[in-house]
Amino acid sequence: MTVETSNPVINAVDLFCGVGGLTRGLANAGVNVHAGYDIDPACRFPYEANNDSKFVEMDVNDLTAAELRRHFNTSDVSLLAGCAPCQPFSSYARAGRSRKRPNDWQLVETFGQLVKDVQPDLVTMENVPQLVDHSVFTTFLESLEGYDTWWAVMDTASLGVPQTRKRLVLLASKFGVDGLELVSQKVAPVTVRDAIGSLPPIAAGETHPHDRLHTASRLGPKNLERIQHSKPGGTWRDWPEELQAECHRKSSGATYPSVYGRMAWDEVGPTMTTQCYGYGNGRFGHPEQDRAISLREAAILQTFPPKYQFVPPDSPVRFNSLGRLIGNAVPVRLGEAIGNALTAHVKSNYSRRIDSEVSVNAVASVG
Repeated sequence: MTVETSNPVINAVDLFCGVGGLTRGLANAGVNVHAGYDIDPACRFPYEANNDSKFVEMDVNDLTAAELRRHFNTSDVSLLAGCAPCQPFSSYARAGRSRKRPNDWQLVETFGQLVKDVQPDLVTMENVPQLVDHSVFTTFLESLEGYDTWWAVMDTASLGVPQTRKRLVLLASKFGVDGLELVSQKVAPVTVRDAIGSLPPIAAGETHPHDRLHTASRLGPKNLERIQHSKPGGTWRDWPEELQAECHRKSSGATYPSVYGRMAWDEVGPTMTTQCYGYGNGRFGHPEQDRAISLREAAILQTFPPKYQFVPPDSPVRFNSLGRLIGNAVPVRLGEAIGNALTAHVKSNYSRRIDSEVSVNAVASVG
């Protein structure tokens, strides 16, 4: 007996959803994301304005299995997805303020416990590579008993993200191991030029009249001189000595060549961080314009669509808050690669599992 399951519907919940990078990527791949949960109220507008999903402002530590199961009532296939922030490497904020927790890894443990309690068909987690060196990762894998799992530390540039961004990606499934992996693209990487080369020029401290997010931070006179002497892909060592900072002249400063750097047009960009709008915070100088990249350029390098909305029309654009939201986001293209892998995996394996369950039930009925 074969059940007609040519197009099983995957319903997902995105935990620690932020502004919706993972949700948007999964949706692009055909996954139906019912809701995103996050503790940060600043995420509500971008999440709901750009995605056909509900934002729930809640501490995931307070989330129950019953609350999650109601999103999966009509699912052919259920997916629990998330990127649990890790305290040693990132901050988890409530209204922009750090919230200390008694256990550095509590959010990873909470995610694992929810997986055990809910038992979704699929699980995916994106996280910092350092997580694999800690016992909490082993504990998380133990919470996936009954699942086939695949995980790897990947440079997302291999998936079409125009930046060097190494992340731990995990996929788990109750449908078997066949096709359960992300495969690097066999094409040339997407470069900075590919991503942001067509955006209109602006000056430091200027905002483009047709896009409030295409705004660049101001530069003081000395930093303006510094970026004028910076070469694409170069370092502060390209500057005249009088422009070098005192800390750079010390032996300890020699190990930080990428600060105050320009990007190179025909290479992938650096990792977008929460401070990516600041010229002195990394290699965040525009390849040819004398300024740091704009918030819009940072969002595009995170593979958000060029018109993705981050703030309501009547709200101010603040570099620190939007830099945090953009830098902490899961790149949309990574989310899409995860979604494509899981939808293909389900399509290949769903009928087989349903047929197996039907056979088991038939035998039990005869018995």
